[in-house]
This record gives sequence, structure tokens and C-alpha cells, in this order.
Amino acid sequence: MLGVVAAALGGPEVLQVTRLPEPEAGPGQVVVRIRAVCVHPADVAATTGEIPRGPVPPPFSPGWDIAGEVASVAPGTAAFAVGDRVVGMIPWYLTRGAPGGYAEFVAADTDWLVRLPDELDFVSAATVPLNAQSAHQGLSLVSLAMLPAGSSMLVTGASGGVGGFATQLAVQSGFRVLAQASDDDEQWVHSLGAHEVISRSVELATVGPVAAVFDAVPVGEAAAAAVEDRGVVVATRPTPAIVPARGVRQELQLIRLDRELLADLVGQVAAGRLRTRVAATMP
Repeated sequence: MLGVVAAALGGPEVLQVTRLPEPEAGPGQVVVRIRAVCVHPADVAATTGEIPRGPVPPPFSPGWDIAGEVASVAPGTAAFAVGDRVVGMIPWYLTRGAPGGYAEFVAADTDWLVRLPDELDFVSAATVPLNAQSAHQGLSLVSLAMLPAGSSMLVTGASGGVGGFATQLAVQSGFRVLAQASDDDEQWVHSLGAHEVISRSVELATVGPVAAVFDAVPVGEAAAAAVEDRGVVVATRPTPAIVPARGVRQELQLIRLDRELLADLVGQVAAGRLRTRVAATMP
């Protein structure tokens, strides 16, 4: 089969299309014929060596989120059958590229996968697992602050995958959401339910104070400047510490695979209760 591997650490030039052994399903696994795989900032971080727990020695295969059809099933594995449509997340933080999703076939643990409803196409489905789970899990960290109903929240990067889902889920949870949009993306972010859309060029310290910040980019100190004293900031990568005297609680959201949550989020997207979009597709 064909796959993409990072032959060294660096930019896109290190990615090579190469022939790889076709995988076989081991115990508790199925082989998925990949129809779509999402390209994430996390893949860029992997190929440049800027990921938690340190760089992965090349060669390795990038790719977290996959969608496709079950091509074969290991003996005794009953969770899926050949031909089933599936979507899932390879826990790349554990596999470290063995496997990764940039391949024609992947041997996947059944715990990584959920059924893909017919209403959702493969490409759109592949945008959901890491992005939507990160958003939901990050908002769960905000909820620990026990903020009163209707509290204000700033979401940075609301034009992106994680930020877009965070905006929608925060609105569903009753927050008044101020969402930062990239240039020309204001209409899309408005359509996600944001109460106010803020340009990327706006100084964030001038839009607060807000009770919580979901820093999906993250931009770090600039976003933290918008949070009120004793508020909460959740970031998707480590950011500098806020002045302790302000009493602001900082939380770091690192993705963890939750199959039950993934199934629920995929179902919400398929039913139209959550929206996603595809920036571009490549061969």
C-alpha cells in the first residue's frame, strides 16, 4: 500500500509517499480502508519535533483522525464487520506514528473507532474526532470553575476546528460567547452561534473582562489578559503562567480518546446539531 512518512524532522519537504507493508488486524483490531484523514496542526508539530514528550524519531507516519470502511476483521472481533463505515481517532500520543493515519490502510483497535452514520460523508467526518473531543474536554475543565449561568467566555481561533466546536458547545452550555475570527471568517463564526464576533486584529485585553477563556490557538498572554480576576483560562498547548495575584486558574487541555464521547459528537454532527467545515481536500 501507499503511505506518507516523515523521513526526517522539518517542514513539508520531509514528507514522502512510499510503499509500506499492508497491515493485518491483530487481536481486537480491524483494518480500515482510509477514505479521508484530517490534517492537523498536531501533525505539523510532530514533523517539526514540537510535541509533548519530545520528538518522535523518524521515520513515522502522521495522522490522527481517520474515516473509511472496515476492510478486514481479526478473528473473534465482533464490534465491526467488513464494509462498516467508521470514523475514529488514532491516539497518536500513544502510537507515536506506528500507526499513523496517512496511509491507504490502518490496523486500528476497535476502541479507536465508532460507526459513521450514513448522513455524514467521510471527509467531513474526519474533521470531528480530535477537534470536537478537544473542545468538549476543554470546556469540561471550564465547568470545574462553577461559573454562574450566562457567564461570558472568549474563544480564540473560533475559525478553526477546535475553536469552532468550542464556540458551538459553549453556546449550547449557556455561555455568552465572544469568538475571535480570522479575516473573512466572521460570517462563518456568527453562524456557529457566537453572540459577538471579534476580529483577529483586536487587542484582546480590550474585550474583557470575561469569566473564562478557551484559548484554542493558543495565543497565551494576550488571551489571558481578557480574563477577569479569579477567572479561568483553558489552553490547548502550554502557555506562560498568569500573575498569581490575580487568582486566575490555568488549565491545559491535552486530548484523550473517549469512545463514548466521540460517538455522541459524531452523532451530533450527523444530525446537524454541530457544524463542521472542510478547508480543502488533497489527493
